[in-house]
Amino acid sequence: MNTNRFNTRKPFSFNNEINFSDGGIVSMRVLEKSVGNVSLFAFDQGQKLSEHTAPFDAMLQVTEGEAEIVIGGEPNHMTTGDTIIMPANIPHAVNAITRFKMVLTMIKA
Repeated sequence: MNTNRFNTRKPFSFNNEINFSDGGIVSMRVLEKSVGNVSLFAFDQGQKLSEHTAPFDAMLQVTEGEAEIVIGGEPNHMTTGDTIIMPANIPHAVNAITRFKMVLTMIKA
């Protein structure tokens, strides 16, 4: 698939493109290509993605707030501006300490 969610010739701010949902997690695809994709997420405080694996490497960037990212059982405290790489096939989880937003870039090739 080769889809662009956003206009490729206009500047935008990730944090302005997605809103929080009380008690929930919101996701939005920014780009979707055959070699990977970029997605935005907004987590309400206390929301979680339970431990899971993915067959591809992924880079997570916190754009607002505070979260705990657990990779291979090791917790990582992250705040606005922090970035971490989650290796393929390693269990990982996401826990929102405060409301937080993130950009997830998954590379398939």
